Amino acid sequence: MAKDIKFSSDARAAMVRGVDTLADTVKVTLGPKGRNVVLEKAFGSPLITNDGVTIAKEIELEDHFENMGAKLVSEVASKTNDIAGDGTTTATVLTQAIVREGLKNVTAGANPIGIRRGIEAAVAAAVEELKVIAQPVANKEA
Repeated sequence: MAKDIKFSSDARAAMVRGVDTLADTVKVTLGPKGRNVVLEKAFGSPLITNDGVTIAKEIELEDHFENMGAKLVSEVASKTNDIAGDGTTTATVLTQAIVREGLKNVTAGANPIGIRRGIEAAVAAAVEELKVIAQPVANKEA
């Protein structure tokens, strides 16, 4: 089977559509008034859930480039679930925002590597500040 190859803005636009499709689906579950999502299963009854990582894992898009974007966000949700055990919907929404803002800057001529380095520096600064203001807990009841 021949490979479909896209470059530049066509490839980025398709991947962002995939990011948006997945994130917009997961986004409705955010917060105390978040909604449920119904997922079609290949076998058995449909699954009703409001768990971001479960929704992200089940989404498969027909367009291969859109699906790549969706899978990148799904990976973020999975890693968040593995490390923190929660916050997958928030991580998905943040990923969508970072991708959209990053794309705006790249389209305007910014260096993608510079953007990545800036994001990494911001994360490091935020983590350090959180460590400074964190209050240790002696046990689960405290």
